[in-house]
Amino acid sequence: QIASLVAVSINGEAAGAFALADPLKPDSAEAIARLHAHGIGVYILSGDNAATVSHIANALGIDSPHAHGNQSPRSKADFIAQLKAQGRSVAMVGDGINDAPALALADVGFAVRGSTDIAEHSADAVLVRQSVNQLADGIFIARETLKNIKQNLFFAFIYNILGIPLAAFGLLTPVIAGAMMAMSSVSVLGNALRLKKFQAR
Repeated sequence: QIASLVAVSINGEAAGAFALADPLKPDSAEAIARLHAHGIGVYILSGDNAATVSHIANALGIDSPHAHGNQSPRSKADFIAQLKAQGRSVAMVGDGINDAPALALADVGFAVRGSTDIAEHSADAVLVRQSVNQLADGIFIARETLKNIKQNLFFAFIYNILGIPLAAFGLLTPVIAGAMMAMSSVSVLGNALRLKKFQAR
């Protein structure tokens, strides 16, 4: 079973049934693979039946133990709480009312543009495009930015650290001090500008 079944009755008698299934976004599997490649675990928490969720997980390359169906809003939030209790940093992506508690509980909650109002208000950020790839891009850019900040702190302090012994021995002339200050500023600026060429993919 790869769809959610909805039965229709008229005056208590069965009149028909519908099989409802959402098509996967073309780039979803690629986005999941990118996250896995960077050591990021991916879970599915869905209110759909377990068979449907397992089928979707298989199509996306997500391990079966990480796919959870028949999830209520409370069980989604409880699962997020369990991951956090294990010391993990948790990001949650959701778009419905039943995702709101989990979005609010996660370390970072992402709603998808066009989600319900309560989902967007519960989230920390809204994905402009309905694509998990956009989330992956954001994570990788954030990681690169943090690394860049640490590098810039090194550049900012290394020249001062080198200058202290020179000043202590009277070897730090105004010309050398000015040159070191300029080199520090240029190093920080040049390193920061590298982010403009960073390609998340």
